[in-house]
Amino acid sequence: MRFETKAIHAGRQVDPVTGAVTTPIHLSTTYERSADGSYTDGFMYSRGDNPNRRSLEECLTALEQGHDCVTFSSGMAAISAIMEVLPEDKPRRIILPDDMYFGVLTLLEETDLGKSFDITAVDMKNLDQLSQAVESKATGIVWIETPSNPQIKVTDIAEVVKIAEKAGAVTVVDNTTATPVLQNPLLLGADFSLHSVTKYIGGHSDLLLGAVVAKEDSPMLNRLRTWQHAKGAVPSSFDCWLALRGVQSLSARMSVHCSNAKVIAEFLSQHEKVEAVHYPGLPSHPGHSIAAEQMRDFGGLMSFQVKGNDSDALQIANTVKIFTQATSLGGTHSYIEHRASVEQELTKAPANLLRLSIGLENVKDLIEDLNQALSEI
Repeated sequence: MRFETKAIHAGRQVDPVTGAVTTPIHLSTTYERSADGSYTDGFMYSRGDNPNRRSLEECLTALEQGHDCVTFSSGMAAISAIMEVLPEDKPRRIILPDDMYFGVLTLLEETDLGKSFDITAVDMKNLDQLSQAVESKATGIVWIETPSNPQIKVTDIAEVVKIAEKAGAVTVVDNTTATPVLQNPLLLGADFSLHSVTKYIGGHSDLLLGAVVAKEDSPMLNRLRTWQHAKGAVPSSFDCWLALRGVQSLSARMSVHCSNAKVIAEFLSQHEKVEAVHYPGLPSHPGHSIAAEQMRDFGGLMSFQVKGNDSDALQIANTVKIFTQATSLGGTHSYIEHRASVEQELTKAPANLLRLSIGLENVKDLIEDLNQALSEI
């Protein structure tokens, strides 16, 4: 099956009891044993497994063309889990990109998890710098995020995987901003593809869920499943159902996200009050050629820097009328956010940078909204 068909059919079937085409929501926390004490359908207690969760995991596995998927109660739960289950024979060192989702930095800076790892940040675009970092000290995980958030840097997944493999390191790709519609890291050699399902896959800003898809069976995958069950960071049945609902329209939604974003990026790149636009769909973007090779389109996330300071950027965020000033991305609404003021002292975002998550509104309305806000500075 092709992607769009898998998104609708993988992990589901018509309900054999009622004939319902839409997967029912199974809210039961416990399941009846058979006379011999076994569980005929494999479900015992919802923390261990649940029909809605199983359907979602089968669907995401199919979309990423992987071996298996483990879902969690949030993207951050998935991120912390993949770090915690690193096998004991692997070095306790993680190489991170110098621009990435801020929640990962918070996790490593402000919790005990970070204290158990040696953390090194590098510019993943610079393969020589990455090679030097890997060769300088034994490494357990090489973490990739492409396109990155919020500066929209592009990393060559296949080349980074080659460097990591030589050092025996595990490669994890945060594929949230690209989604499996646009990019399949496992086919490029990565060991794990990670998602905040909350974002584009769910697509409606109404659920909280994370997922890790594995390229192949491994002790690390088995530990992930054990971590999910034993530590209990599992998604609810309803959130899994919402994600399965959302994924059905993922391909269609991504088409509009991408087309709207391209038009807006071109508009901003020509605006007299814009200093720089960060969007891989622009030929001027330094990662454009790599993105064109490993992605099927360029996504709905971008950022731009105004000609001015943080006050000017904040004024734009406060002046827009259709864009919503909110933390998130991947929903039907368009969002705008001044990341430096959110991240404060730990931020690596330029003070004049605004991140845009382009939604599904009419692109002309979005351009008019940005134009009127820019005219105020």
